[in-house]
Amino acid sequence: MGREHMRNLALVEGCDLVAIADPDAGSREAAARLAGELAQDIRCYQEPIALLDNETIDAVVIASPNHTHFDVIQPIMQSEVAILLEKPMCTTVEHASSLLEMQSAYSPLFWVGMEYRYMPPVARFIERVRAGDTGPVNMLCIREHRFPFLPKIGDWNRFSRNTGGTLVEKCCHFFDLMRYMLNDEPVKIYASGGQDVNHLDERYNGETPDILDNAFVTIDFAGGARAVLDLCMFAEGSEQQEDIYALGHLGKLEVQIPAANVTWSPRDGSGPVVEAVDTPADAMAAGHHHGATYFQLRDFHAALVQGGPALVSASDGYKAVVMGAAAHESIETGHPVMLSFKD
Repeated sequence: MGREHMRNLALVEGCDLVAIADPDAGSREAAARLAGELAQDIRCYQEPIALLDNETIDAVVIASPNHTHFDVIQPIMQSEVAILLEKPMCTTVEHASSLLEMQSAYSPLFWVGMEYRYMPPVARFIERVRAGDTGPVNMLCIREHRFPFLPKIGDWNRFSRNTGGTLVEKCCHFFDLMRYMLNDEPVKIYASGGQDVNHLDERYNGETPDILDNAFVTIDFAGGARAVLDLCMFAEGSEQQEDIYALGHLGKLEVQIPAANVTWSPRDGSGPVVEAVDTPADAMAAGHHHGATYFQLRDFHAALVQGGPALVSASDGYKAVVMGAAAHESIETGHPVMLSFKD
């Protein structure tokens, strides 16, 4: 993900990448090669502290493994630089809550990397939902049918203790989208899920991975809407990776990725009406998130330069972790979990 940020930072006008820090030599070498291809003049460091001690910088993008976020970010915050912290904010509710409290006293820009808001087709879908195309949303569904978790350095993402669990690691994006689309807060969550296919034949120091590969999650929101997440991570043959739809008394609005079509199906039978949403080719080519990383970095850079607020706040990041952790608790206990958030 760090290299995806490098490719997209190269597209942001007025932004200069000056250095990277990574404890893995192979990753540093890969970053140095990529920087050469992108004409980025960077220095490479083994640790963030060395980078902070030797460089004059305005902002840091943290794209380290999930379980390192809480420890990595604290010395960076001592340097009073703007921060974009990749999702999930932390792997536990306790750490996310502590970081939220630390951020409340932090004056520089602090942004959490929920880039799914920034996929152009999804952004257009959200715009239309909020404009009232469907009327007040009664039902919201996000379906992701995709490939298994990708290989990482040491395959750290095979274990829930490192990731926070699939519903924190992967699905914090979707819980954030639900809150953002509905402009409302969740009050109850119920989930069923398991590890039925992926990574069962893998062993790491004698341990079998414990990361979930499928789940259904149902969330009740304070305003009365219901939302559902349908996740399957052994569906790499699926034509559409993401399918999001909202339904209200006026009809159904849907968006699909990668098709990039927003489809309106009014109840009066006058549809469907399909709106194709374009994404610039260079942004599409720079990453695996349908151009979202570029648009998020563009807005982060604009907020940094112009002194604007974070459009994805520490509170957003914290609440997404709480929702994911509650979904895991529901799977483990077999019971719904009532949700409450720290102010």
